[in-house]
Amino acid sequence: MIFRALSAFLLPALVLSAAHAADPVRHVFVLKNFKTESGVILPEARVVYGTYGTLDSAKDNAILLPSHYMARMDGYEWLIGPGNALDTSKLFLVTSELFGNGSSSSPSNTPEPFHGPRFPVMTIRDNVNVVHQLLTQQLGIQHLRAVIGFSMGAQQAFQWAVSYPTFMDRVVATSGTAKTYGHGVVRNEGQIAAIETDCTFNGGDYKTEPVKGIEAFNLMWTGWLFSQEWWRRELWRTDSKPGTTLQQYIQTMRTNFIPGADANDLILQMRTWESNDVGATPRFHGDVEKALASIKAPVLYMPSATDLYFPVEDARYESQFIPHVSLVPIPSLWGHPAGAGASPEDKKFLNDHIASFLAN
Repeated sequence: MIFRALSAFLLPALVLSAAHAADPVRHVFVLKNFKTESGVILPEARVVYGTYGTLDSAKDNAILLPSHYMARMDGYEWLIGPGNALDTSKLFLVTSELFGNGSSSSPSNTPEPFHGPRFPVMTIRDNVNVVHQLLTQQLGIQHLRAVIGFSMGAQQAFQWAVSYPTFMDRVVATSGTAKTYGHGVVRNEGQIAAIETDCTFNGGDYKTEPVKGIEAFNLMWTGWLFSQEWWRRELWRTDSKPGTTLQQYIQTMRTNFIPGADANDLILQMRTWESNDVGATPRFHGDVEKALASIKAPVLYMPSATDLYFPVEDARYESQFIPHVSLVPIPSLWGHPAGAGASPEDKKFLNDHIASFLAN
């Protein structure tokens, strides 16, 4: 299957076995006059979310899975269903979609005066706070069994643990950190610049999508997505049709990385990614170490050993301040997508450890 690892990272589930989760039920939460952390008031904020399973009468069997970069509600199916860690016959799963993914409120689907480049930058805390209202007001959930997140979902999981420390029993974070450090900001800005330098971009007020800029953006993503050894061993062959050449693989990634994505949406979520910092939570005044030390729930912290986006060294640094943490690096060559079950081995490693962590 072409883009098997990529489909786990951005698109729906990784196809690794005959067992699959059922499709989630789609819902929309609408919040009037939502005030963002920057002070902008959106007349209407919409959050798309999916649910799997049945919420029990006590409303105490829920797990939240916040989405990753440009992902949809079905982006966690590598973890859901028969033979996986999350059994929907017993659990009620909520999969929330980030602002800016083109489905929830985004630059591409919000009317003026907030259309396109005028859409406010949403922080990770903005996303967490609106989903907290979604859970408590629309679903009546006052407590979660766990928050489990991959990549930008892991960013949200850490923020949940800091902002609402008693709201969940456990936290799982894969391929993501509690803060985006300087190197990550520089990398993201380079990818944003790849879009903005397209002459059709026009400051975000483009008439047609800046295709060349998006292709340059895609190519930069591809260079960071997998490990150097993954490329040396030519593991892209396991992700391609037989006979595909390296040049063909790169070209396909260049032109079809996130099909149909809007340029302003891509940039918005990059800026959300850059804003990630649990230390910026108001009561911690920029002290990320103090914020991490405030986490009450046990945390299973699973960086990919070869992640170029969220290096394992950053996870080791952060984990020393989290009171009840299990740091379990994923032994994979698949780089960042290892945290979403990019190979059969990654998927088993994640499911085994997450299932054990939740059970204990």
